[in-house]
Amino acid sequence: MTRTDPPTTATGGTGTAAGHDREILRLAVPAFLALVAEPMFLLADAAIVGHLGTPELAALGIAGAVVQTAVGLCIFLAYGTTASVARRIGAGDVRGALAQGIDGIWLALLIGVPTTVLGIAGTGPLVALFGPDPVVTDHATTYLRWAFLGVTPLLVMLAATGILRGLQDTRTPLVVAVAGNVLNVLLNVALVYGLDLGIAGSAIGTDLAQLASAGALVAVVVRAARREGTSLRPDLPGVRRAAHAGVALVVRTLTLRASLLVMTYGAAALGATATATHQLAMTIWVFLAFALDAIAIAAQAITGRYLGADDLAGTRAVTRVMVRWGLWSGVVTGIGLAALAGVLGPLFTPDPAVHDMLWPVLLVAAVFQPVAGVVFVLDGVLIGAGDGRYLAWGGVVVLAAFAPLAWPAVLLPADAGAGLLWLWVAFGLGFMGSRAVVLLHRAHGDRWMVTGAG
Repeated sequence: MTRTDPPTTATGGTGTAAGHDREILRLAVPAFLALVAEPMFLLADAAIVGHLGTPELAALGIAGAVVQTAVGLCIFLAYGTTASVARRIGAGDVRGALAQGIDGIWLALLIGVPTTVLGIAGTGPLVALFGPDPVVTDHATTYLRWAFLGVTPLLVMLAATGILRGLQDTRTPLVVAVAGNVLNVLLNVALVYGLDLGIAGSAIGTDLAQLASAGALVAVVVRAARREGTSLRPDLPGVRRAAHAGVALVVRTLTLRASLLVMTYGAAALGATATATHQLAMTIWVFLAFALDAIAIAAQAITGRYLGADDLAGTRAVTRVMVRWGLWSGVVTGIGLAALAGVLGPLFTPDPAVHDMLWPVLLVAAVFQPVAGVVFVLDGVLIGAGDGRYLAWGGVVVLAAFAPLAWPAVLLPADAGAGLLWLWVAFGLGFMGSRAVVLLHRAHGDRWMVTGAG
């Protein structure tokens, strides 16, 4: 399941360009399939809910933004764990790697339970922040209240997935992701249409699928820990270290999520049709982002392992290879999205107004796909290197650059379609463009390449 030997730097093995390609593929292909599996089934959820009506689809967009923000702020449970476990693997300490990972699972539980309680209690005010129409508010409140029950399993999934990625195993998360998401779709169809639970059925089905997936991943980690003689008990100093290491990544993620919330707020201010269109466009963009993020996942695991093995030359060489992979992957996804922009709308909703708004937005998203490919890879490299403080400050810069560009979409549009289109242009220029500048500047230097087990 795992690979524990450090990378070689001689002329064969993983030290060659072909070796780097093979290593990236070995980790990125299963990660790609696992990451794509999730947004594919999110697309299925959007289609299931979208056929209930445009208000329900708009509600899914608002509620989904809240849940994704709550969970996204804790992405360090996967990213930070991947980096720290990979460094230990590079240093040859498998037992220590698993111990750090298990601390991350306990931290996920400590964060998840109070988040669920507070989220359910605050559902109404959270939805009201977006100022949606009354009918959208009702649906969004219903969905969000149920969806918060799945937050703790989601956080446990993040931590367990981070452990396995750090152990250089991206295949197990793939199997669990596919099985869990197939279960999600089956449950959603049965509950939404079979039992006629409406939008609540979609949230309940997703909760059950997330619980099953978390249990499967934890079972794999527990078996590995027992095999290596690693304790499963919570180590409070270790949990505190994991939490402290995650602070910078929380700030980084908070600024990025704030930018996405600016998008959702802007779309909600333009009306229900614009909100529904934005939900579809963002779901498709996330689908492509997750596909590009597969190389970033490989970057986290590989970078951490190379630095843990004190291999600076290998780190620099494999980074160059991964950036090329990210760029060309973005070119391919951009061309594909542009080609399909005009036909995707009817797959999710029968509303012709949404169709008319959607295709120009998707063309804008397609133009910035190559930039996104480079951004995601470099983000993964710096996370794998443990360069969280720079990423946090970089996120502040990105938010400051993007928000002023997005604001005119709400204040000055001639119509909702024009406002939404400008919102996505601002997203490409101000969000993805500024992230590219920030990350390329850092990657050009050497200060992020800190070696050792951490």
